Amino acid sequence: MGLTGLLNIMITVICIWVAWWAMQGFRFDIFMRNPTGRRAKVLMIMISIIMGYLVASFIIDYLQWSLVLKQLF
Repeated sequence: MGLTGLLNIMITVICIWVAWWAMQGFRFDIFMRNPTGRRAKVLMIMISIIMGYLVASFIIDYLQWSLVLKQLF
């Protein structure tokens, strides 16, 4: 049980980091007045957390479903 929790935390943190890394290539200057300001950084962090969490939830659910699928046979 503890190992599963640790795995879930690691997957979530990695997905948030990948989302942050991917957001670095996005051009915020088109949508924001000050793309290097504090508000833009907070927005990038929030979007990265949301995107990373959603991707991690999908991966974790997929892993759990594949483990439950073994019980079918």
